[in-house]
Amino acid sequence: MAETVLLPQQGNSVESVILLQWNKAEGETVETGEVLCEVETDKTTMEVESTASGTVLKHLVQEGDEVPVKTAIVVIGAPGESVEQFSSGSEPAAAPAAPAPAAAPAATATEAPAEPATPAAGAPATASAPAAESPAPPGIPTDAARSVPGASPRARMRAAAASVDSGALNNLAGTGPGGRVIERDVNDALRSGTLGVERAADKAAGRERVTPERGATPTSVPGEVTEFPVQGIRKVIAERMHASLASTAQFTLHGSADARALQTLRARFKQDGSSLGLENVTINDMVMYAAARTLRDFPEMNAHFLERVIRRFSRVDLSFAVDTERGLMVPTIAGADTISLGALSTRIKELAGRCTGGKATSDDLSPGTFTVTNLGSFGVEYFTPVLNPPQVAILGINTISLKAVATREGTVDHVPHLGLSLTVDHQAVDGAPAARFLQELSRRIARFDLLLAR
Repeated sequence: MAETVLLPQQGNSVESVILLQWNKAEGETVETGEVLCEVETDKTTMEVESTASGTVLKHLVQEGDEVPVKTAIVVIGAPGESVEQFSSGSEPAAAPAAPAPAAAPAATATEAPAEPATPAAGAPATASAPAAESPAPPGIPTDAARSVPGASPRARMRAAAASVDSGALNNLAGTGPGGRVIERDVNDALRSGTLGVERAADKAAGRERVTPERGATPTSVPGEVTEFPVQGIRKVIAERMHASLASTAQFTLHGSADARALQTLRARFKQDGSSLGLENVTINDMVMYAAARTLRDFPEMNAHFLERVIRRFSRVDLSFAVDTERGLMVPTIAGADTISLGALSTRIKELAGRCTGGKATSDDLSPGTFTVTNLGSFGVEYFTPVLNPPQVAILGINTISLKAVATREGTVDHVPHLGLSLTVDHQAVDGAPAARFLQELSRRIARFDLLLAR
């Protein structure tokens, strides 16, 4: 008997993927465990294995489609078996609209996607509803399933960040599992203007807020123009950066640290560190090590801001930005404050290599508690890193440049200093605590040899 294969959940935060290519064409045979297709999540590419054996009878989605998780993607069965019951090309006539349901209660960030609601046993069918010839296969959305209320936690967070009342989400047609409203639906509605953004000040003054049209085509375009679809990682970066700036109160502090100790150790590691496995330790590794250790003493910086609660963590899960051909990726080192400099350096290079090679897993890209990003190799002297919500802080590492420093003898020395830029969410952390953290981090970097001895 023919059956469908569902797109598996790709990590807790993944709501949909882009189907990159089919590895099994229609008519080919496949065994359980064989790779059916390759998909791209918002962070990496992954292979999807078959959960059934037989002949590939029909692809239910095509290459390039954006597919919600837990959706049926292919029908597998015996050669010649009918697949009509699995076709979603014809839809039944829409039933009369039901009254708008009450807004779903707030949920934690770890809740699983809601399953489609099923009618109670023995509930009478309305006379106007046509009898279904066969039950819909699992994972293929139906009109009835699309009427199920509820929005994912990330969808509600995105709506809150855009000052949209959560009740307005009930009017959206969800594209998630069972018709659930997911983050992508909210972003699409905000861009199209179908989901109005009403701020408190406008509401109090009785003013109507008009959403300007984005992406309008200019009347004249000089030269040739090449357009690229905003999808995959680029789309996720765009949405999250916009949401970050819209939902947080960001400010950035700039400072610097005496880099002589870092440079001296880096030279020694390159020359004599091979016996200890430290020959590849970089200045970036040392700064990340110092940041992880310093965060132990500043728990307010190692935290998440969740609107009604601030969650502080005893363990430092250190995220760091990696520049890849596909866009920015942010892997995480769990317990970075508990491992040695050599182990941290090795882990950084392993994760960065998997990201640039397109082999990063969902576990590699799990949420962190604090992020470090480095533009120093490009000669950047200072910049404004953008927060990675719900984290409350992100550290930017800049280039090393000479800084005039007065000596005790009354002369002036030119000392190499490493620039540091710290962006903080003022909703969770005030300026003075943030400045104290940056000051202490600078001190520990300047005396990095002593930090290693602790």
